[in-house]
Amino acid sequence: MDFKTTKLLHGGDYNPEQWLGRPDILKQDIAMLKESGCNVVSLGIFSWSTLEPEEGVFCLDWLADVIDQLYENGISVILATPSGARPKWLGDKYPEVLRVNADRHRNLFGGRHNHCYTSPVYREKVARINRKLSERFGHHPGVILWHISNELGGDCHCPLCQDAFQQWLRDKYGTIEELNRRWSTTFWSHTYQSFEQIESPSPRGEMGLHALNLDWKRFVTDRTADFLRCEVQAVREGGSELPITANLMYYFQGLDYFRLAKELDIVTWDSYPTWHKQELIETAYDTGMCHDLMRSLKGGKPFFQMESCPSSTNWQSVSKLKKPGVLFAQSMQAIAHGGEGALYFQIRQSRGASEKFHGAVIDHYGGSDTRVFREVCQVGETLQRLSELAGSTVKSPAAILYDWDSQWAMNDSQGPRNDGLHYHETLLKIYRGFRRQGVNVDLVDMGCALEGYRVLVLPMVYMFKEGFAEKVRAFVEQGGQLVTTYWSGIADDTDRCYLGGTPHGLMDVLGIRSTEVDGLYDWEENELVPVAENELGLSRTYRCKYLCDLPELRGAKTLMTYGRDFYAGYPVLTEHGYGKGTAWYVAADAEREFYADFLKLVLKRAGVPETVCGEIPDGLEVTTREKDGVRYYLYQNFGTRPVRVPLPAALVEALYGDPDAELAVCQLMVLKEMIQAAE
Repeated sequence: MDFKTTKLLHGGDYNPEQWLGRPDILKQDIAMLKESGCNVVSLGIFSWSTLEPEEGVFCLDWLADVIDQLYENGISVILATPSGARPKWLGDKYPEVLRVNADRHRNLFGGRHNHCYTSPVYREKVARINRKLSERFGHHPGVILWHISNELGGDCHCPLCQDAFQQWLRDKYGTIEELNRRWSTTFWSHTYQSFEQIESPSPRGEMGLHALNLDWKRFVTDRTADFLRCEVQAVREGGSELPITANLMYYFQGLDYFRLAKELDIVTWDSYPTWHKQELIETAYDTGMCHDLMRSLKGGKPFFQMESCPSSTNWQSVSKLKKPGVLFAQSMQAIAHGGEGALYFQIRQSRGASEKFHGAVIDHYGGSDTRVFREVCQVGETLQRLSELAGSTVKSPAAILYDWDSQWAMNDSQGPRNDGLHYHETLLKIYRGFRRQGVNVDLVDMGCALEGYRVLVLPMVYMFKEGFAEKVRAFVEQGGQLVTTYWSGIADDTDRCYLGGTPHGLMDVLGIRSTEVDGLYDWEENELVPVAENELGLSRTYRCKYLCDLPELRGAKTLMTYGRDFYAGYPVLTEHGYGKGTAWYVAADAEREFYADFLKLVLKRAGVPETVCGEIPDGLEVTTREKDGVRYYLYQNFGTRPVRVPLPAALVEALYGDPDAELAVCQLMVLKEMIQAAE
């Protein structure tokens, strides 16, 4: 089911149950929401104990009153199911709903993510409250979207989950003999005689069987997805057909989000960058890449930022304030990367407990004359001016492979570096190389379609699942430009190393074979030295660190070689034509300037047109969105000084900002171009 809106969403997480004894507060909050241009709030995320204070006793009238008042004032509601934090009576009466940790100890009541997704009792109680909410509010004109639970995550090792895991393995492998073969259990004499013998990974037991660890993570994702599906079923049984979302988290490693996103109609996520720890542009690239990942989870369908902090968080090591302009810049970046809204946590600051000092639109003072509230008003006003962007999409000529299974396996592989593979940093260097050219980027996993992309990068794709190499081969044969890095195609989907050479299934496409990989100490480095008159015209020498692969040429041309160590002169960047396309192999962890220069040339070879005329200044992000024959150019200055923006070649109209003036730090400019006639 598609989620459609004619306006950009602005608002946040609102918890009126904390203020039921203060009707004046609710009245004040609505007035301030309207003043700040907020048009939506999420309700009920942590409200279970107020909605059902005793088992079977439901108190929904207060929620109905709040929804009615918000709707009467033009403010829509994203209504949550309350499963993210169970009430005390539930944990006391039914201890099975509380999680058991990897040490096999059952938790006491408390916290948020402390419930077993397998427990029939928990599922029953969640389904009952969900049906009640759906029956009462599922057709209310003010409710536009369902918010399932909150920041799903974590695992449970209770007997119920052990049984479910064993059944999951039976379904996957069929026989214990097949599991033993795929898991390589003869190593360390770990062969199983039955599925009933298998236990989840534990620091008190087995953690060295990599396929067990990997399948447990997959099982946890499937359990979570199944629980989510049961929540949605209960909502549907209550009569509501509204779209479904769940708020995801920053590069969260506990769940495969491509798998989880299949259960959602729209992806939303919670964005909490630490803008104060490094230069703005560094954080902007990292956050922008996560926006692009979230946008890509459902093939470019609408997504939005469900949470961000208006000021300082209360849970980071140092609670730094957002400097003037940063709140605006972060909110606009969510829109620039294809988002349909920018929301906050939280609307009003709570008086007590864990998040009483977490930033909010309305603080304990409660006035509208604060710096933060004024900046929120600026965001609201700007989103209203940019409302025509709603429903526009981001089209990307380039994709980067980002696969949770592969990361899980690689991080557990025990070699070639156990103290930092620097995978995320590698992704960012590649991503930055594209974005420096103003090129939109998708992040895809091995199950995604590759048609439509001109450039595909496989950065440290340790695991090649069955059929993936063939998919990549077809991409290059049909004219695609492929960039593959070191430590790719090493193992299969149960983390068994491939025999016969790597990168598995792509040696002929790349024209090389990886022979050895040298892990460098943090203080070591090597060089990428250009070969004279190389095919791409590369002329600079670049540094490389951490991992150096030594490829053997099998038809590829050498463009750059190592400059040091016993492998000085070995190929480090190669090129090989295959079918109608070209495949490059980057054999070492090169510095980011290499990717800026190299990918610019790859994009040119791929025929990707330049977004704007001239160089894009350092610190400037350029992103495009399209709708109904119009292309929108969104410029954001995350640099250290005002800059002149490079303009598109075509005639453009200013939607926001002045193209003849310098763009100030943290500010936004939006231009629009008619493309229907030209394309």
